[in-house]
Amino acid sequence: MATKRDYYEVLGVSRDASEDDIKKAFRKLAFQYHPDKNPGDGAAEKFKEINEANEVLCDPNKRAAYDHFGHAGVDGTSRGFEDFGFGGGGGEGSIFEGFFNFFSDAATTNRTAPMRGGDIQYLLELTFEEAALGVDKELHITRTENCSVCQGSGAKPGTQPVQCPDCKGSGRVQRVQQTLFGRFANVAVCPGCGGSGRIVTEACTHCHGSGHERFERNINLTIPAGVDNGTHLQMSGQGNAGERGGMAGNLIVSIQVKPHEFFRREDSNIIYDLKINFAQAALGADLTVPTLYGDIPLKVPAGSQAGEVFTLKGKGIPHFRRSGKGEQLVHLSVVTPDKLTKEQKRIFEELADSLEGKKKKKDSE
Repeated sequence: MATKRDYYEVLGVSRDASEDDIKKAFRKLAFQYHPDKNPGDGAAEKFKEINEANEVLCDPNKRAAYDHFGHAGVDGTSRGFEDFGFGGGGGEGSIFEGFFNFFSDAATTNRTAPMRGGDIQYLLELTFEEAALGVDKELHITRTENCSVCQGSGAKPGTQPVQCPDCKGSGRVQRVQQTLFGRFANVAVCPGCGGSGRIVTEACTHCHGSGHERFERNINLTIPAGVDNGTHLQMSGQGNAGERGGMAGNLIVSIQVKPHEFFRREDSNIIYDLKINFAQAALGADLTVPTLYGDIPLKVPAGSQAGEVFTLKGKGIPHFRRSGKGEQLVHLSVVTPDKLTKEQKRIFEELADSLEGKKKKKDSE
């Protein structure tokens, strides 16, 4: 069996090297001896040796054991720290370690799993008619998508991310602390890979290793009839790109409707105020009123009073995502003139005398 080389020698660092120095040395050597760059040249064994050295020297506990006992302190042939009271089989230390590992595992389990992309919020302003009757709109958005060069891997084309040697691809590392109450184990996000479980040894120059880039896109959206202020429309998969192969987020479109010049909305009904004069109210009139579907005739009966409501069936707003329509409600308003010509004033005075005379005659009877 071949003798293992000194781990410090493998990485080319001194015995008092810092953790950052060790990581820098590892990344440099991992790039140099990556099997994809050196096929059939013994690179695979060299790469394995580099990973093994980095795994030990980047772990404070393993490094301490290695410094005390050499390879025997980390390959299972020596009891290492246990001989000096740092743990041991069972007892309170094991109980506390299991307890803390349970919660730490729950907090970091999904670090390497695919992650859904973020949603994009979009505010769309519509006219009254567009909201009521529906319309096709083109939305201009900016979103993140997988890099067009590396397809989201973050690695330079022709290379692949490698398994993080610090956490062996789990995305988490365990730190053990000895206290008076026993040994406590804390599992945290791996600082070497940020929790992804993989390391990019040669980054994509297009996205600088992020795996994403921003694009401006035009998205076509059909607005259904009947939407109103505060309506939210969701376009699945049109949001930002996911992480680690996760699906993209959604595009959430929030509707804001501009006020109309003379229509008001109550649920699916349209309110229209029709102003008439005294003569039209007293004698009746044949008028025309506007609707969403064009002008239509309306007969105002003689003797109509202010506040009366005329209902135009089926002339309201289509119900949102269901069949049928609301109504258009025409509210009658009798307008009092604020300026009269001499002739108009004379006629109103005669009318007033006539109405008063009729009232007195009726009262005397």
